[in-house]
Amino acid sequence: MRLDKFLKVSRLVKRRPLAKALCDQGRVEINGKAAKAGSEVKPGDQLRIRFGQHVLHVQVEAVRENVRKEEAGSLYTVLAQERIETPDDEWQEPPDREF
Repeated sequence: MRLDKFLKVSRLVKRRPLAKALCDQGRVEINGKAAKAGSEVKPGDQLRIRFGQHVLHVQVEAVRENVRKEEAGSLYTVLAQERIETPDDEWQEPPDREF
């Protein structure tokens, strides 16, 4: 199954165009390698998805074309969640300005 479709079916991402955009921006990896939207996903693959300042590591458990909302979580297992601290997160005193 295509990566962008898996992200949508598993409800890790709300819409398929958003899943494609994440892949195009290099925010999704399969088994440690940058992945395109058309990359194949199979059970056992590990995905790393970066949502802004949050990173989600999941393992693909099953691949199915259609899944009910209640069963979407059974397609993957969350391995880790982390928050990335960036220099923009740190509050800095604005420089003194003379007018």
